[in-house]
Amino acid sequence: MHTTSRPAPGELVFRDAVEGDADALVALIESAYRGDSSRTGWTSEADLLEGQRTDPEGVIAVITAPGSRLLTVERDGELVACCQLEHRGTAAYFGMFAVRPGHQGGGLGKIIIAEAERLVRETWGATEMHMTVILQRADLIAWYERRGYRRTGKTTPFPYGDERFGIPQRDDLAFELLVKEL
Repeated sequence: MHTTSRPAPGELVFRDAVEGDADALVALIESAYRGDSSRTGWTSEADLLEGQRTDPEGVIAVITAPGSRLLTVERDGELVACCQLEHRGTAAYFGMFAVRPGHQGGGLGKIIIAEAERLVRETWGATEMHMTVILQRADLIAWYERRGYRRTGKTTPFPYGDERFGIPQRDDLAFELLVKEL
């Protein structure tokens, strides 16, 4: 008989998000990327974009889409991080990555991305992880490069005019595709 034990204090608990998590996930994602709270961490886009980063409908769409999962990470019962994983043939897409600002800079991101890579390899047989990062985020691109991601030079324009993705504070934003062999 298998009994479920409580996680040890400080232990990370990974689980797939459910629709009931949507509001907490939106709050987490917004805190990591937008507004003054995001400035306490280093992932802030507040100088590039204002407005929302996501909304409950966008989060629920990721949770419920076929071949998609929104991985949540909890520590001591608190939601501390999340990331989107999407099955795309032999590749997986990694997105919507957010770590609560007060938890950034302590190695949590490295642990989560390594777990995400393991999951897509084992669950979907993915041989590559893809992600897109705002080209102007040199510090963030460098962080991913230290994790083994390579710049491809392939860019896509920022969706100007679609406020679901934020209100750009400059007119030259674009996304670059980063790829890692798994």
